[in-house]
Amino acid sequence: MAVLIASGLRKEFSGVPLFDGVSFTVERKHRLALSGQNGEGKTTLLRVIAGETDYQGGALAFEKGCRVALHDQRPPRNRTLTLRDYVLSGAADLVALEVELGRLEALMAAGDHDPATMRRWSEAHARLEHAGGYGWRDRAASVVRGLGFAERELDRTLDTFSGGELTRASLARALSSDPDLLLLDEPTNHLDMESLEWLEKELSTIDAAIILVAHDRWFLESVTTAVLELERGKGTYFPGTWHKWRGEKAARASALAKISERQAADLARLQTFVDRFRYGTKARQAQAKLKQMDRIQRTRVHAPGAGGRTLGFDFLDPPRSSRVVLEVLKLGLKAGDKELLHDVDFAVERGEHVAIVGPNGAGKTTLLETLLGRREQVAGKIRIGHGVEPAYFSQHEAELDERGTVLDAAVFGTGLKRPQAQALLGRFLFSGADVHEKQVKSLSGGERRRLSLAIVVASGANFLVLDEPTNHLDVESREALEEALDSFPGTVLLVSHDRALLDAVATRTLVVEGRMIRSYDGGWADVLARQAEELIPAPAPTPTKAKAGAGAAGAPALSKRPPKAPSSGRRRSELERVEAEIAAAEERLAQLEAKLADDWGDVDLIAAHRRVRDELPLLMEKWETLFAEVQETQAEAGAGAGAGTAGLS
Repeated sequence: MAVLIASGLRKEFSGVPLFDGVSFTVERKHRLALSGQNGEGKTTLLRVIAGETDYQGGALAFEKGCRVALHDQRPPRNRTLTLRDYVLSGAADLVALEVELGRLEALMAAGDHDPATMRRWSEAHARLEHAGGYGWRDRAASVVRGLGFAERELDRTLDTFSGGELTRASLARALSSDPDLLLLDEPTNHLDMESLEWLEKELSTIDAAIILVAHDRWFLESVTTAVLELERGKGTYFPGTWHKWRGEKAARASALAKISERQAADLARLQTFVDRFRYGTKARQAQAKLKQMDRIQRTRVHAPGAGGRTLGFDFLDPPRSSRVVLEVLKLGLKAGDKELLHDVDFAVERGEHVAIVGPNGAGKTTLLETLLGRREQVAGKIRIGHGVEPAYFSQHEAELDERGTVLDAAVFGTGLKRPQAQALLGRFLFSGADVHEKQVKSLSGGERRRLSLAIVVASGANFLVLDEPTNHLDVESREALEEALDSFPGTVLLVSHDRALLDAVATRTLVVEGRMIRSYDGGWADVLARQAEELIPAPAPTPTKAKAGAGAAGAPALSKRPPKAPSSGRRRSELERVEAEIAAAEERLAQLEAKLADDWGDVDLIAAHRRVRDELPLLMEKWETLFAEVQETQAEAGAGAGAGTAGLS
């Protein structure tokens, strides 16, 4: 059954249509994604559905009694409420239902068995049961926890939370209200990886129709069951997952491009004929050709993207730096009294694209600012390599000079001449008066992001340090940035929650875990695969008999080296060879660590230490495989000997 049917919706601003003729249907458990470039009206459409803004044409038909909840990027108005009260305020009807049920049950206990009373009790009880019964408050609390809030934060007032935390509070309020129709505008903003994965599971199980706007492609692929694309004021509905829609859109774009090319060729051919014979002996035919051209113009097909603008990421070829771009040894970071990182070691080499991920509040932004000398560490050393020229893209764009116009900021930030800076800004969607007259301090959040990206792109830096670069960018712009970073010949260190970006760009991922940092090769999918492997319990070691004459006190001492295993033949020789390699690697590692203690800045020593450190786990893994094979061979041999003895008796 349809929760919402939209027919021919039209929305205007000052008489100019934003969209017109938009139609779609959403049913319970359907998850419809709105797609389109910024400015196509996605957020406006959500507010039209929520009844927060009017519309000038078409109709909306809701399921009877449909409850609608909207989450968008606007902060809560009343900041004096506690987080608990604010979240529960979205479920005022559930509180009223509890009161109503109590009143009806008191009437029935007093002998009122009127059919209207019984019917009202049944309807109220079914509604409350849908929300989880009288335990709906516990479910609301679980939603708050799932979005990254601690239990102790429930009694804090909203005015003590940051902007990102208020956005998450708004999302918690919408999810906790048990709506029939849930409208979500950028629900993934300000969520860490754990909260993102929790939200994906929550939306896949919630008993409601969902319409959402998001730019996180991984999230869209996980959640979406249908897509409504808004483009040039029109809506195109596609039933299916995100990737199927993208494939369909690409095929449609290719077909339309061919038609557009053919029409352009026909128009050019006809125009040539008209220009040549309009006033000659074939003037009548030329007039017929003009009519034919008019018919083609009226039905002219424009290939998708024609006339539109996307970000033009074009990195300059950066100067060459030393092989080791960044070294971090025994680093410690604090935020006030809170310890963020302890005893952290890592290095970034030239050409690496390294991502940093971790929960909100783990210190990722603080780490970037400390690496660039903008904050002081409490312990450890940081060394930037020779010839390294960093450029920082801040999450808050604090580096923008706000004293002048957009063009002034571009000239100051890049060193380009004004015509070149103007051309650069044109590729980043700034044009006309926006370039020459608009003040930086008056820019919106998305405009500030674009201006900061333009400055980074044209900086000529060889070490890009990026903090959440995809915030406020649409899908097409994110993909353009992804392609540019993937081909960038310099070094990249980025913090992002955009898992599609991480998977496409990162050659190594640093995961902040419990004040430490673990390094994984590859992007986010590789991290998940490695973590899944680590969750598989290791097989229990097979007990071995003690050597003859060894008492209880003769237990072997703990050692880093693997114990010797009895073996025979080829496997025994291979096992002994691997044991010797492990011993040599451990000795070499100890020697390198002793040298590094005296000269931590020697890049060759650091590289050698990393090679040996990475080699040891592989050798240990090989030893474990061989040891298991030896044990199995011995067990089989023992069983065979026992069987032979039994046959002789």
